[in-house]
Amino acid sequence: MSVITARSSRRTAGPLFVAPFLLLFVLLFLAPLGYAAYLSLFEHKLIGGTTFVGLDNYVTAVKDPQLIHGVLRVATFFLIQVPVMLVLALLFALALDSGLVRLARVVRLGIFVPYAVPSVVASLMWGYLYGPDYGPFAQLSKALHVPVPHFLSSGWMLGSLANIVTWEFVGYNMIILYAALRAIPHELYEAAAVDGAGAWRTAWSIKLPALRPALMLTLVFSVIGSFQLFNEPNLLQRLAPAVIDSAYTANLYAYSLAFISQQINYAAAVSFLLGLVIVIVSYAVLLTANRRRTP
Repeated sequence: MSVITARSSRRTAGPLFVAPFLLLFVLLFLAPLGYAAYLSLFEHKLIGGTTFVGLDNYVTAVKDPQLIHGVLRVATFFLIQVPVMLVLALLFALALDSGLVRLARVVRLGIFVPYAVPSVVASLMWGYLYGPDYGPFAQLSKALHVPVPHFLSSGWMLGSLANIVTWEFVGYNMIILYAALRAIPHELYEAAAVDGAGAWRTAWSIKLPALRPALMLTLVFSVIGSFQLFNEPNLLQRLAPAVIDSAYTANLYAYSLAFISQQINYAAAVSFLLGLVIVIVSYAVLLTANRRRTP
């Protein structure tokens, strides 16, 4: 009997441990997602109330020029910001792993600290720095009698947002890459040293190939973060309302539809389409990387 009881207890132990997570996953993720999908199939009208419209909201969203421009803008943001951010993170990780940096722990912490700053605080801080009247850059330009840089103008705004996001997430990506570097077996370095490989050859032939999975992870995270860009443009909108409108990014557009225009049903459809775009782009990135790795 004791053997049977022990076996039954082992069989029930796993589901009991997993049950709290599954319950929270269903309540906090699947249920809201299902409810949003349900809302996207309806439309609220002043006359007639809420009516079932099927996929009409999705058809309208696909043809919505504001949504299309928002998606293209964040795609441009991704192409500009992500390569710069990942290259900086890679360089910092390689420098720290080389052992040639003095006070490496202090430097590592200093690079990572911006990630610990909430994005709201970071946006407010950089918004003050970008200020055309009282910001430090503006004051310095006036003191030197040179033109004041218009960081919040339409031509500079995307680059200004990219700078904020890069400042926030370089340290986060650096930690991922640095951890991957520390996991490389030392036997490979010893074999490279025996073969006469220098520091640059070791980095190119051993470190970079070993970093491919970590780089893919950071790249996928960057895809998701770029297409979900919200906090930074939402806060800078107060400083440059003529440049950043309610549809500047796709995520900001969905938020404006839901909480300002009160178009809950259409906002749900826009959100699902944005999620579909993120899935497609992420899959395309992974597929491209896998094809390049295949001989």
